[in-house]
Amino acid sequence: MTSALPPTMRAVEIAAPGGPEALKPTTRPTPHPGPGEVLIRAHAIGVNRPDALQRAGLYDPPPGASDLPGLEAAGEIVAVGPGAEPWKVGDRVSALTPGGAYAEYVVAPAPHCLPWPTGFAPAQAAALPETFFTVWTNVFMRGALKAGETLLVHGGSSGIGTTAIQLGRVFGARVLTTVGSADKARACEALGAERAILYREEDFVAVAREMTGGRGVDVVLDMVGGDYIARNVRAAADSARIVMIAFLGGPKAELNFAQVMTKRLTLTGSTLRPRTIMEKAAIADALRAHVWPLLEAGRIAPVMDQTFALENAAAAHARMESSAHIGKITLTP
Repeated sequence: MTSALPPTMRAVEIAAPGGPEALKPTTRPTPHPGPGEVLIRAHAIGVNRPDALQRAGLYDPPPGASDLPGLEAAGEIVAVGPGAEPWKVGDRVSALTPGGAYAEYVVAPAPHCLPWPTGFAPAQAAALPETFFTVWTNVFMRGALKAGETLLVHGGSSGIGTTAIQLGRVFGARVLTTVGSADKARACEALGAERAILYREEDFVAVAREMTGGRGVDVVLDMVGGDYIARNVRAAADSARIVMIAFLGGPKAELNFAQVMTKRLTLTGSTLRPRTIMEKAAIADALRAHVWPLLEAGRIAPVMDQTFALENAAAAHARMESSAHIGKITLTP
């Protein structure tokens, strides 16, 4: 089923690998959903670190995905492909996409759509999928965080960080985090972090062990890598889980694996975009059951930074890469 669609749409493409200036407004044919897919008229679009990696030529789209950047959007379904039930034209959704979200119209797999939470502004609804899918699968599925445990979140003021702090707290964990400024520390502590560690001035290993009575933390969510990898091991409690999701500080480190053995640590990690439709659908089902009711009840919400016009995506990327933001950056078509 479909409503009347324009033949073309506004979008932002990567003209050539490079900095934020590589993002250029363009006109593209309006896509159509295939089997098991829906077409969404985007009201808002989320901006994420993987978008910047793709723009720089360091993160190719998976086979069959759009070459346009963009991994999440919120909007109204305007067309449904065969087998896309129970979604129908007119439904409002927050959707995880394999790419192509920097556009007026976005195709998404139907199982990766979740209801637009009641009362949420478009930018808030668009800020949910990428971060909540990532945090849920890494902190709760791979990291197996439980109530009463201590979670250490690196980069606490990012979209991922602010989400992890809230979810850790609401599910009964103590949360520590690392941040780069006093303003970011205050923002994270207001979200429920017990202690925000200023990483330029403090040793997060020493603070984490002090805050846990020398025991160490149970789960680490790390997007930094580099020399943080060995330090995470030192900050970890026995039987802790260290989960890697990005490497802003580099993917290589020298590590004493004797500490991994004696502490019985689990070192793991994942990427979201290349996973199968069914794997992501399972994450969506878990979010619908465990997290979406908390959003609907107002117990958690995305932390919002700035919203830019779609055509100003370059400015949105410049802000994200400055690391001055707190929370999510979004675009509006």
